[in-house]
Amino acid sequence: MNGEPALFEANGLVKVYPVRRGLFGAAAGHIRAVDGVSLAIARGETLGLVGESGSGKSTTGRLLLRLEEPTKGEMRFDGEDWTALSGRRLRKKRRDIQMVFQDPQSSLHPLLRVGDQIAEPLRVQRMAGGRALAERVAALLTEVGLSPFAADRYPSEFSGGQRQRVAIARALATRPKLLVCDEPVSALDVSVAAQILNLLADLRERTGMAGLFISHDLAVVSRVADRVAVFYCGRIVEEGRAADVAASPLHPYTVALLAAATEGSRARGLVLSGEPPSRVAPPSGCAFHPRCPIARPRCRVETPPLDAKPGGRAAACFYAGELSPRSGSSPPV
Repeated sequence: MNGEPALFEANGLVKVYPVRRGLFGAAAGHIRAVDGVSLAIARGETLGLVGESGSGKSTTGRLLLRLEEPTKGEMRFDGEDWTALSGRRLRKKRRDIQMVFQDPQSSLHPLLRVGDQIAEPLRVQRMAGGRALAERVAALLTEVGLSPFAADRYPSEFSGGQRQRVAIARALATRPKLLVCDEPVSALDVSVAAQILNLLADLRERTGMAGLFISHDLAVVSRVADRVAVFYCGRIVEEGRAADVAASPLHPYTVALLAAATEGSRARGLVLSGEPPSRVAPPSGCAFHPRCPIARPRCRVETPPLDAKPGGRAAACFYAGELSPRSGSSPPV
């Protein structure tokens, strides 16, 4: 990050949910949805979080926004202790960090005109009113490729891609420094998704805002992110420049994710087998070892740390780089 202070930094984030069973909801265990995650986002940078459903990436995004509070860990945003803010100070600071959710149909109120929904953050933050507010809404709609006259319409009158543009306009209303996008194109057709990705890339270039892009698709993340953090069972198992991770993944799980997003992956024998392990009773050692084609006895008893590798990379694997994305296998030793 060129030695400059990070816009956003998280250290040792942990989020634990109790598992309750029975008539009276007695505690029967717990799930560590996020397990010691540390990450940083530079000003103007986009960090991608990628992993299967249930890997902890979306929970991490909610923790960064403080839509949920971490069980443990520290966060700093724009030079301030993000976890220490509360009340009026927290509400004011929220203008600098906004979110685009996965499903615009559920994130937009069906009974409110889209202009009123885009204007709401500006009203809450007391950033505009009267004619200036109407002009700002019209400018935001234009900025995301919609007509200013769309302000008088309801969400049901738009297509899925247009609704997502409205959601992006609402997120941009307060001119945030960091935009969190949680699976923003997974509910859209391929051609529409490409348009939304292009829009986000263009907005980033014009505004200079930083981004956190969450997705299950490594190919999509590598298109929009500068750096990528790969999640598995609540932990980061690989991190590095997006181009490097896509070209030469180090962790076997990343190899499988890349193969799943690449045409012809089945022919190379790289289809990921099995299901993610139980989060209530995770396996010992490396959580990925029951599905890993190069797992060895050590992997079953020791948890690999996220170690630095050459070229600014990091991987949580004792045998990082041994599984070739081309061959799909590597003989165990």
